[in-house]
Amino acid sequence: MNFQIDFISAKGHFYSKKLNRKVVFRFIAPGNYRKSEKPFPVLLMNDGQDYQNMKLEKTLTEAFSDKTLNPFCYVGIECNDNRINEYGTASTPDFKDRGNKAAVYSSFIIEEFIPFLKSEFKFSENHIDWVYCGMSLGGLSALDIVYNNPAYFNKVGVFSGSFWWRKKAYIKGDKLDRSRIILDIIKNRAYVASQKFWFQCGTADEAADRNNNGVIDAIDDTLDVIKELEKKGYSYPGDITYLEVKGGKHDLPTWGNAFPNFLKWAFKKE
Repeated sequence: MNFQIDFISAKGHFYSKKLNRKVVFRFIAPGNYRKSEKPFPVLLMNDGQDYQNMKLEKTLTEAFSDKTLNPFCYVGIECNDNRINEYGTASTPDFKDRGNKAAVYSSFIIEEFIPFLKSEFKFSENHIDWVYCGMSLGGLSALDIVYNNPAYFNKVGVFSGSFWWRKKAYIKGDKLDRSRIILDIIKNRAYVASQKFWFQCGTADEAADRNNNGVIDAIDDTLDVIKELEKKGYSYPGDITYLEVKGGKHDLPTWGNAFPNFLKWAFKKE
């Protein structure tokens, strides 16, 4: 053979009985996928429909050729027009009943999609090799699923996570601000050793500053999640990594530019 395959790409769909719909996904693998006798680590991503606009083909191709990274495969899960209800927190929807199908989506990932992937692709059976990521509300969903299913995932990456997700509307002057659902999710689960967390936020993610402390809410919310994880026993830095992008916005270009940093964290050779 006088040529080299840089990567393998396929797009397909999987019918979910739990979601009662067809789920479209994209599979990207290193060029040696077919020849390899070893199973591959896996990166799942919510909002897989953003693959092209985040320029992930270039990013993944470069990652596959980076000898400092372990070879891995990417699976992007596309959402549909029910995204606002399927993403969120499985334990409860927010105060406007958004995320009312998040528990079903979580069950789809754990009980349907992962078994399907393991049966059809050359993927690792070891949860240590599984990483999940997402952006905005998809990032909240990824963290919720990983945190509540430590037997299936070892690492999670959250880009501009929607950590404002609340069980009740924000009340001005509420200093504790414990209505944010993710904080109690973290608090109420027992510590599980080895799980790792990667967070990204941009200084221009938004303009809102509800407590008037000079820090935008997106950064405040992310740092509060990190503090809650520290209380649980996770080290920062160490188990937790935080990337704050100066001038970074709540958009696909910002997240796409941060993606190589995330991959180096997720798949770096020890």
